[in-house]
Amino acid sequence: MIISASRRTDIPALYSDWFFKRIKEGYVLVKNPMNVRQVSKVSLKREAVDCIVFWTKNPYNMLPKLDLIKDYQYYFQFTLNPYNNAIETNLPSKSVIIDTFKRLSDKIGPDRVIWRYDPIILNADLNINYHEKFFEILAKGLEGYTSRCVISFIDYYRKIDKNLKKYDIYEIDDTKKRVLAEKIVNIAKAYSIKIETCAEEIDLDDLGIEHARCIDPFLIESLLGMKTKLKKDLNQRKACGCITSVDIGAYNTCTHGCIYCYANYSSKSVKRNMDNYDINSPLLCSRLDENDRIVEKNIGSSVVP
Repeated sequence: MIISASRRTDIPALYSDWFFKRIKEGYVLVKNPMNVRQVSKVSLKREAVDCIVFWTKNPYNMLPKLDLIKDYQYYFQFTLNPYNNAIETNLPSKSVIIDTFKRLSDKIGPDRVIWRYDPIILNADLNINYHEKFFEILAKGLEGYTSRCVISFIDYYRKIDKNLKKYDIYEIDDTKKRVLAEKIVNIAKAYSIKIETCAEEIDLDDLGIEHARCIDPFLIESLLGMKTKLKKDLNQRKACGCITSVDIGAYNTCTHGCIYCYANYSSKSVKRNMDNYDINSPLLCSRLDENDRIVEKNIGSSVVP
């Protein structure tokens, strides 16, 4: 079983104490986002978990505690964008985040820290020249600390449409995608960083840009030193290449305040959920109700014998 921690929220930045408590207890409870009365009990025991994929913008709080998962295989999807605090409201300065990226890479190796430049947004100020300039600044700062960068272009979800319009952020056509992608890949080559796209329909193979698998069977099998029997995750978007995983996060629980975020769609819900945060609870930012139905998710290891 692959644990995703998490597409729905930033567990390393905000809930690492809760996560390590769950590791110690050996299980976690996860509410179904589509049916909150349906709760899955997911084993976090080492024999059940083949790999953990962390998604984060700031894993600073996890750095001193990584020895607590030394028996697990894991890697990080680490988002580092060129935006200021008007776009990504509650993040530290870029210098602090870059330092954290380097420290993490020093601890676990550059192949296990994947840089995400994601999503790419465009408006009058955040134009192609802007991205060209700041991508190079970031790439130069991360040289030697990562070998891969995953990019994606903003998707217009209805729940974030108001935020995007407020900043005059527009949908990016394939012509602009190709122009910007070519500039990015040429810069990345100078710093020995491979560019891949996340869940993008556009074909950029001629530029040397492949489609990424963020929950990556090849990386996971390399870490494990053996094959797995996991298949493509059919619950993700058609262009997504990820294999199946179990996400242990919860929507409306991230306080980064990024205007493009699809996982937060109600500031009131975020506040309510934060009020419910309890490090000792098996549920993230939630409590069990008498009407909840707990079902044990018996997945176990996916390693091929």
